[in-house]
Amino acid sequence: MRSEWLKKLALMLVIGMTAFGVVACDNDEGPAEEAGESVDDAMDNAGDSMEDAGEDIQDAAEDAQN
Repeated sequence: MRSEWLKKLALMLVIGMTAFGVVACDNDEGPAEEAGESVDDAMDNAGDSMEDAGEDIQDAAEDAQN
């Protein structure tokens, strides 16, 4: 009996947390989220630049061998 009650309670908690998560997710971005996206974009751009630089170095090394 008690385990059935605990299972129901656990299920209700999971459903409640899921519902709260859905309600809490809105499309309005706050300043922290915008700042986080800016940091993400900057890191992506820096990574792309590093990758391009690595390719340039590799190309130069291959040219030097020939």
